[in-house]
Amino acid sequence: MLGRCLKLRFARPLRAIRRALPPVNFITLHYAYFMFTCLLAAVIFWASSTDTHVEFTDALFLCVSAMTEAGLNTVNLSELNTWQQIMLFALIFVGSAIFVSNFVLQVRRRAFERKFISIIESRKRKQRRNSSRGSAFSMSRLSISRSRENQNPNLGLNKSNSTDVNEAQSPVRRGRASISKNSLRLSTSKDTDGASDRPNAAEDELNDATSPDRITFSPETVFRSQKQQDDQISPTKPRHRVFSVSGVGARSEASLHRVTSVSRTSVAEEGPAAGNQSTADYFPSSGYISRNSTFHNLTEAERQKLGGVEYKALLWLSWIVPLYLILWQLLGALGCAAWVAYNRPDTARANGLNPWWVGAFNAISAFNNSGMSLLDANMVAFQTSYYLLLTMGVMILAGNTCYPIFLRLIVWTIYKLLPKTARFDDHRNTLRFLLDHPRRCYTNLFPSEHTWWLAFAVFVLNGVDWAAFEILNIGNRVLNDTIPIHIRVLDGLFQAFAVRSGGFYVVSIPTVRISLQVLYVIMMYISVYPVVITMRNSNVYEERSLGVYDENDPNDLSEASKDPNSIYSKFRGIKKQFATGFGGLSEGKSYFLQQQLRAQLAHDAWWIVFAVFLIMIIEGGQFERDPKTFSVFNVIFEVVSGYGTVGISVGVPDNAYSFAGSWHKLSKLILCAVMLRGRHRGLPIAIDRAVLLPNERQDLAEEEDAAIRMERAVSRQTVNGEVV
Repeated sequence: MLGRCLKLRFARPLRAIRRALPPVNFITLHYAYFMFTCLLAAVIFWASSTDTHVEFTDALFLCVSAMTEAGLNTVNLSELNTWQQIMLFALIFVGSAIFVSNFVLQVRRRAFERKFISIIESRKRKQRRNSSRGSAFSMSRLSISRSRENQNPNLGLNKSNSTDVNEAQSPVRRGRASISKNSLRLSTSKDTDGASDRPNAAEDELNDATSPDRITFSPETVFRSQKQQDDQISPTKPRHRVFSVSGVGARSEASLHRVTSVSRTSVAEEGPAAGNQSTADYFPSSGYISRNSTFHNLTEAERQKLGGVEYKALLWLSWIVPLYLILWQLLGALGCAAWVAYNRPDTARANGLNPWWVGAFNAISAFNNSGMSLLDANMVAFQTSYYLLLTMGVMILAGNTCYPIFLRLIVWTIYKLLPKTARFDDHRNTLRFLLDHPRRCYTNLFPSEHTWWLAFAVFVLNGVDWAAFEILNIGNRVLNDTIPIHIRVLDGLFQAFAVRSGGFYVVSIPTVRISLQVLYVIMMYISVYPVVITMRNSNVYEERSLGVYDENDPNDLSEASKDPNSIYSKFRGIKKQFATGFGGLSEGKSYFLQQQLRAQLAHDAWWIVFAVFLIMIIEGGQFERDPKTFSVFNVIFEVVSGYGTVGISVGVPDNAYSFAGSWHKLSKLILCAVMLRGRHRGLPIAIDRAVLLPNERQDLAEEEDAAIRMERAVSRQTVNGEVV
């Protein structure tokens, strides 16, 4: 009785807490992973202090900075003990974007395997049920026949005739509710002779032609749609939430809803004439592919075939991505460590460090774009080292902005190298699908057009940084008198690679011109934009994530919303103008790009402004004592560097650590929150097929997105006075 009373008493508060908690999706799990790991690591880091005692605030700051790849440090890393340095090394590795994306990749692969196993088990159960029903029916027919023979031999059927009748009728009875097992398998491409070359045993079982568990669809099989009588999509039905909506650009109003007057037949009739590509290139199907690899007009069986193709693509990626992650870091660490050990060992030993350890740490930090260095002088100590700067510069690109470019190049190379024989047809078909529709499988692999745009953006931004370093520092005697011209060219190139994400600095930041420092603030702020905008612009559910399909809510039946002169309607119109711009409702490529940029800018700006405001309040006393060191610009520079997870800093005059090392504890905690938030701005939103586990809701969303897209196209043509 007491337990029941307590349960009733706390039921309402528990429900309120549950409602207040964020939904469980990719974004929230990512936040939870980072926060839990950073807190646990900070406790261990703080407890393991030896000669140099590190306060818990600094321990937490260093752990957050390492895992978020921000690279800022509030104490000199050379003063830490070896165990603490190893902890930072490990946090840099497990917090990298490629490591996390590879984990998501493996989880999705396992989810597909579980889905296929459930299909096989469901088919087994259905076969057993049908078999038992057929046997029971045959026995009952046989017993009835024998009883009639006993009563009247002239009317009886002989045993063989009775059996023939049952055998002739049972397939019809068994096939009434399901498709014959001989017409089923889960195949994703044409049958080939290379059946022995499939990636693993799970796929062998799915594609084995002799297995009774095979789930394949023979060409003769005729499939029904989910509801054949619903070829004409029913009139507007109440909305239901299909995806948990969160992340940059996502709007809670972007729920799934039905549209009117768009039939499956009409979609099929439009076909390629509407700019759609046929799905028959990858598996036998009458469906189509529209914008951003949206597959639509598919039956349930064809959806299963599509899932098989995606699964095979994930199998390839589940090998390529880990090898890319390990080999780049392993070879880079060996190369850099050996170079430091044999060419500049005294530089490392001057800080009390092992040269091999310094080189390996710098290489891992470069690939993961952390910017942390065990040396107090960062890369200033190696500003004349051609090999080290060029190697680390390439690793900076390979681990971040150029990762999608290099990854697509690897997949394309494998595709081209595979022989055009029947044995490799299945693999070539899978790789072709991966090259054509990469965003259905992985967040950091883009279509050809998007990849070329990303390469162009990286080239232009790095070129601007490099040119600015050389031009704006003309006449800067602090640099010109100490660094020869040919070394300045090399240093400018490395700094261009590092300033947008790498986080290293090859010259002291306060010694460069103030105009270049302002440019660096801008570059750090937009550091993630080329990759993240490309990622979101190639999202399968881009329109849904932006809330494009929610401009006119059919369920908003309030009187205020109906009246165009009401305050509610006017406010909603103003809000819509700021959200979508003032250029009308054109939904071309530039429109969606503008929406992504606008959403990202709105997502970023207020965090930086609010953080700078709070830190200036806390550090107001230090600003009054030393307005030059604690200037507003220096605070903005540090906050933007932390939010952009870059890591370069203006520093402090009397020490080698970052500017944040001279702040109060509360300011450091605020910057920890800023770094954590900034690390998550480059993630795909929650509505992204590449981070969602396979389920029927995604299939429904694709079909309805295609229908909505067609209806909106028809509506725009009607408004423009064109003939539909």
